Amino acid sequence: MVERSRIVLSRLEGDQIQQVAKDRGVSIPTVTKWCKRFSFWGIRGLFDEARSGKPAKYDAAFRDKLLAVLEEQPPSGLSRWDGPAIAERLESSVYAVWRLLRREGIHLQRHRSWCVSKDKDFASKAADVVGLYLNPPLNAVVLSVDEKPSIQAIERPTGYLKTQSGDVIRGQKSTYKRHGTINLFAALNVATGQVDTKITATKTRADFQSFLEGVFAEQPADQELHVILDNYSTHKKNQEWLKQFDGRVHFHFTPTSASWLNQVEIVFSMLQRKALTGASFSSKQQLCDAIEAYFGRHNARAKPFRWRKREVKGSQLRNTTVNLCN
Repeated sequence: MVERSRIVLSRLEGDQIQQVAKDRGVSIPTVTKWCKRFSFWGIRGLFDEARSGKPAKYDAAFRDKLLAVLEEQPPSGLSRWDGPAIAERLESSVYAVWRLLRREGIHLQRHRSWCVSKDKDFASKAADVVGLYLNPPLNAVVLSVDEKPSIQAIERPTGYLKTQSGDVIRGQKSTYKRHGTINLFAALNVATGQVDTKITATKTRADFQSFLEGVFAEQPADQELHVILDNYSTHKKNQEWLKQFDGRVHFHFTPTSASWLNQVEIVFSMLQRKALTGASFSSKQQLCDAIEAYFGRHNARAKPFRWRKREVKGSQLRNTTVNLCN
């Protein structure tokens, strides 16, 4: 820009083209070019014109081809596409593939699972359950009930480890011993957060009914009992058994594939995270003792869960995940 400006200034001062070219060390056509451009466009004419540049090798057509490949079945031996496989299929650079995937926000290795309820009565069933949380009936107890089956009594050494980077983490030995499994029934009192439990060796309908009989016996005799359940087989076909309670007990079922509406699932998640994951049990009895100790601690400081979800939909991923090929 300095050189071009000096050329123009020299001509404006009256110097001949040949003299300007000699003084500036450039050719006569160069002097002519920048003087003409200045006369047409002023200062703007001293800037470079837009250039086409090298033709794009990975253009919009390449993008369309790559996206089309993702819809195809991956090569034999692969369960899903990766960068090198796509590059081989398109006969292109793997770096170009990765750049485009990043630009499009496509993460081939990341995944999410989904559970879509196709229950035709989803709205009414969900409203029934959520209604019990937000506006329970007067003079009634609302119980959220389910079972956590096949909890393993696993024994393996655990402790704290210091890594080469100096970080301290929890460590577990890779090998372990199995000492059998147990089943846990739980009933959450939605109003208080208290949890009644029973540990069994099996999870039959008889075990389910026996557990509920014990829970019902602890409730005031003058109150109705509303029980929230998922659609597990042992929870169904209990009409004859329910007759002994003279209409005092009412079962409310969550929509199919929507057991997350049952608040006792939160209890099981907390139990797994706080008392089971990373623990070591040398026997089933030790596992039972650990579960009972956890719920003893939980009930001593129990608080009800507060329902905060403003909207409940049958497909919780519908607004965030599109074009699911299923």
